[in-house]
Amino acid sequence: MSDAMLLDCTLRDGAYLVDKYFGDDVIRGIISGLVDANIDIVEIGFLQDEGFAPGKTVYLNSRDAQKFVPQNHGKTMFAVLADFSRYTISNLDPCDSTSFDAVRICFFKHERYDALEYFRAVKEKGYKLFVQPVDILGYTDSELIEFIEQVNKIEPYCFSLVDTFGSMYEDDLQRVFSLVNHNLCPNAKIGFHSHNNMQMSSSLSQAFLGMSVGHRNVIVDSTVSGMGRGAGNTPTELIAQYMVSKLQYHYDIDAILDVIDNYITPIKMRARWGYNTEMFLAGAYSAHVNNIAYLKKKNSIRSKDMRFILNKVGALARKRYHYDLLESTYMDLVSAEIDDSGSMSKLADELKGKSVAIIAPGRTATTEVDSILQYISVFCASVIAINFEPDSVPIDYFYMSNVNRYTVFQHREHRLPIKKILTSNIVTAGSEDDYVISFCRLYKCGWQYGDNSTIMLLRLLDQIGVAEIGIAGLDGYDPNITENRNYADKVSERPITGSAAITANKEIEEMLQDYLATRKNSARLHFITTSRFSGVI
Repeated sequence: MSDAMLLDCTLRDGAYLVDKYFGDDVIRGIISGLVDANIDIVEIGFLQDEGFAPGKTVYLNSRDAQKFVPQNHGKTMFAVLADFSRYTISNLDPCDSTSFDAVRICFFKHERYDALEYFRAVKEKGYKLFVQPVDILGYTDSELIEFIEQVNKIEPYCFSLVDTFGSMYEDDLQRVFSLVNHNLCPNAKIGFHSHNNMQMSSSLSQAFLGMSVGHRNVIVDSTVSGMGRGAGNTPTELIAQYMVSKLQYHYDIDAILDVIDNYITPIKMRARWGYNTEMFLAGAYSAHVNNIAYLKKKNSIRSKDMRFILNKVGALARKRYHYDLLESTYMDLVSAEIDDSGSMSKLADELKGKSVAIIAPGRTATTEVDSILQYISVFCASVIAINFEPDSVPIDYFYMSNVNRYTVFQHREHRLPIKKILTSNIVTAGSEDDYVISFCRLYKCGWQYGDNSTIMLLRLLDQIGVAEIGIAGLDGYDPNITENRNYADKVSERPITGSAAITANKEIEEMLQDYLATRKNSARLHFITTSRFSGVI
């Protein structure tokens, strides 16, 4: 009869969301709650050469972690994870049964043979050894069998099937499980660590338990509330409830719920995880989530564009994150070759040497309308609205380089017989009243938010040679706003808050400085409305 164990890795996989800092009291509280819940193994954090600090789940050795291991912990075992490339094994002290009992070693496929001596050292120091190959689906059958033959000589406690990119279906899991089960030494357990990119994590964990019956003792990884980077993991409460209800295990669900209420719910107020469309794309293409995070910062990108880029960069590159490759592929996508000389000439005829008021979609575009109207009147300015329709300001042109905004705009276009300035990532040919400008003419690489529409329009106006520019609605982002109150209209936007807002503000300031330093003409610039960037000019 096979047996199964639950390994909760909230304090390790969930740690990515809080920069590995939970705080000592929270760490102790989560561990105590999981012990009360009768969880078999609790992974309490990372072994790393650097990064240990009070309140973090990062340790140099067992002595650092010892303070978090309760004296009375019943049958609960404690584990840590060491990344082969980030931890020097000589820093690990011998196991004395007062701290963690097991060390899980993760490593990339190209490191697998180098890691064998590392495995031996862990066992020699008295710890239970978990072998955790990153991206198990990245191995061919022959590669996996050959590697297992080497691992068998070391006799690990557990060999895990790690679905790093959340890309498994049940038949993938069945194939890999059968292969490992057939070749792994009989006393070793098989583990399963999943990610929820395609909403399969919980069901795959249940299927894994089912396919192990009568074949192998197994260990299922989970996290409380599914807490983990990106799409997260199998929720501890879900798989524990399944094992209690269907398999007669004895986990205390109420104790897990107390952990959620007392510790995880407050974290959810400041951290995000769980399934969304972007995580689906990462799973479908076995792509590292950092690729998605990078591409999401592009204003002019759609989900299908991200899908195209992930497919274009190739299977090997997308398992890591090569930002230069992503950037060049993105530019290939949006920079359809067009001849925009006609549009540039017509715009120059209409605007060269004149005053222009540009209305960006920040909140001050609606809260400081009187200042905008006064500027337009005093300077007889032509008005260009960026990616939205102001309610109280008459406009002469719409400028759009944001694909998502243009898609929404099209549904109201019949009301708006106004000239449109469009970049070529949106259309390569407009109506006779439209001005289509090459995206590449206005875009500069080097910033995550390099396709900021206001900055791109400023570059366009510089090339046209306008004499005066008044800027309204370029407010910047408030890091403390949790809703879409950074914007003037109610059209759905990706919220930019917290550290992302700080980064975006910094980059906008840098791009403004770059614009001022590299522009060809010297139009007089004014901020019409309140802006955090007013000191740049």
